[in-house]
Amino acid sequence: MKLDDYDKQRRYEATVVSSQRITADESDAEIREIVLEIAADFSFAIGQSIGVITPGPHALSHDEHFRLYSIADTPTAEAGKSRIVIAVRRVNYIDEYSGERYDGISSNYLCDRQAGDRVTITGPYGIVFEVPENKEANLILIGAGTGIAPFRAFVKHIYQDVRDWKGKVRLFYGAHTGLELVYMNEHRDDFALYYDEDTFEAFTALSPRPNWADPIAWDYALESRSEEILEMLDDPNTYVYVAGLEPVRDELDDVFARMTGSEERWHRRRAELVAGGRWTELLY
Repeated sequence: MKLDDYDKQRRYEATVVSSQRITADESDAEIREIVLEIAADFSFAIGQSIGVITPGPHALSHDEHFRLYSIADTPTAEAGKSRIVIAVRRVNYIDEYSGERYDGISSNYLCDRQAGDRVTITGPYGIVFEVPENKEANLILIGAGTGIAPFRAFVKHIYQDVRDWKGKVRLFYGAHTGLELVYMNEHRDDFALYYDEDTFEAFTALSPRPNWADPIAWDYALESRSEEILEMLDDPNTYVYVAGLEPVRDELDDVFARMTGSEERWHRRRAELVAGGRWTELLY
């Protein structure tokens, strides 16, 4: 589904409650946790996203810019007002033809907002990652960068709201450096709340040489646990959820092809998982 296809007619005015940098100061990656408050009747479910409208005018005669952000926490309310948490990475890029540097429209707009500022939002949209009704379902969660945001809410919901989860939950979190990890680093580890759960394990995958722009080392994180992962994939009660930038798909395909023995075998297996609703991606 393309961004232009989303219904943006119903809009809400949200107030920025707080904006906190959650990557280390020495990191080149600036990721901020932004808390929004909405006075209107606005409800959402685990796994949904909101849209953010950035006022223009923008390049190409766009009066406004639209971008989706996954909700990074379970529903909460203060004094009858709904609160939404999103994780936003400030994006800048170099045009490959002109060599000019450009700022991402929505990300810079949001990262520059301060407490008390107003933001126009839309949604909520979709439930990409559904919580299985069967508490014995196994979950393989693979998130890269800010793709960890929906899984923060997902895991919290499983262990604090659903409770008594019996299936295995394996979380794999990838980033180029440890400094880019959010919600699971030495300064703030929200997933530490669940490390004592018998069913939960979390692993990180980092680039071996981040200064050389090496890809995330999914091979080490996944292949070192290939026996368990392949066993879980053979279980019809296992679901795989993937979130992050689009290149993650190719990177994971390479790793799983090695784990299953060939590209052909893996592509056939993944197609079966997708068709059965057991492999779901949220890529952007």
